[in-house]
Amino acid sequence: MIYSSPIVALRQRFGLHTNLRPCKAYQGNPLNLRDDIDLVVFRENTEGLYCGVEWHPVPQAVRDAFDTHPKMKLFADTSNDDLAISTRIFTRDGCRAILRDAFEYAKNHGYPTVTVVEKPNVIRETSGLMIREAREMVKGYPGIEIWETNIDAMCMWLVKNPQDYGVLVSSNMFGDILSDLAAQIVGGLGFACAGNIGDDYAVFEPTHGSAPKYVGQNKVNPIAMIRSAKMMLDHLGETEKAAKIESAVANTIREGRLQTYDMGGTTTTTEMADAIAKAAKEA
Repeated sequence: MIYSSPIVALRQRFGLHTNLRPCKAYQGNPLNLRDDIDLVVFRENTEGLYCGVEWHPVPQAVRDAFDTHPKMKLFADTSNDDLAISTRIFTRDGCRAILRDAFEYAKNHGYPTVTVVEKPNVIRETSGLMIREAREMVKGYPGIEIWETNIDAMCMWLVKNPQDYGVLVSSNMFGDILSDLAAQIVGGLGFACAGNIGDDYAVFEPTHGSAPKYVGQNKVNPIAMIRSAKMMLDHLGETEKAAKIESAVANTIREGRLQTYDMGGTTTTTEMADAIAKAAKEA
């Protein structure tokens, strides 16, 4: 079976190799796990399990190739019809691209650490490639320390001590899981913005996507979309306009008068958006 979602196909077609997902706690948000969280997840966007290179049932030519590996003896008695294979494909260039963006972001925004989140003790070749490239790359970034954490442990530490982390970088699947967890500790998907960034193109969107089940209800928190627009302005060099939006979002949340349904309030989408737009205009 060949499968690829439309957004994955878009990322691959236009080389949008970096998925950038900032997760920041705004003062006054009742959903914050803590108020001092300010981290960003760099998720590799075009490789890994999302490549969609998988088989079921398994063609004999593929089975023959896999059977050259000694650990396939475990499945010697399993028929091709009863076997499903999904491949996790990393390239050196792909690892370097996402790591470089993470280190550059840390350098430009004053983060002292870059945490590489993988699972090299189990997924030795792919996670191992990412870790090895990170260890080499950090040599070119004096003053930045590299931390290495397994994905399962990282999920625990994010819940326990999220304030200890700044820039996190991971592969496609792990980064997807990690960024949703990070989003929840600062309020959930209503606050989660994202950028899909390549060398020539960039697409900005809320992490939650289109959320079609809420169409016509005028209740969804618009802050994720507004923050995505702020990210776009930063990317385009419109930093003054981006700063006004950032300040307007922070001030509106801190004031606490308006809260959408996910925050426990009754403010509509348009009411929240109009309030932030007004605050940005007055900034």
